[in-house]
Amino acid sequence: MPTPTPLATGPAVPAGVTGARVTRRFPAPARTAFAALTDARNHARWVPQTRVRTDGPPRRGSVVEAVSGPFARFGAPGLPDRMTITRYERPGGEAAGAAPGVAVFAKHGPLLLGEATIRVEPVDDASCLVTWEERVPLAGPLPGALTSRLTAPALALMLRVVLARAARELAV
Repeated sequence: MPTPTPLATGPAVPAGVTGARVTRRFPAPARTAFAALTDARNHARWVPQTRVRTDGPPRRGSVVEAVSGPFARFGAPGLPDRMTITRYERPGGEAAGAAPGVAVFAKHGPLLLGEATIRVEPVDDASCLVTWEERVPLAGPLPGALTSRLTAPALALMLRVVLARAARELAV
């Protein structure tokens, strides 16, 4: 398992919280990859053992609830992950050097806090570089700097699976 990497903090993430960051080149234009990756309705296909409900297409203010666990996809109870999109900026174009697309999902509990950030940077008109970061401390009496070290290895594994599945789907 990789060692958790300290990541930049923001208003939703307390100082000292570590996280997981995975970067992968995608065989799709930046705008296409950004639209697919930030649309939480697609996450149910890519995130293992998870179902997702959202209030519609991604935009700033969108509300997302994912539930993960054995048989969660079939309606069984599981671990809820409630989120709101707090930043949503589409890529500025498809050419290298164009502004990247960035979406930030703030996590509101009840157990998972912090944020997830999806960044899509154009490489050329047919490919892009995707970086997905998760900084997720647990709610409760223990410090976030400690609990984020516990969640980071599992998040890194999950992100590698999600990005591999999404890249395969977008390459078709």
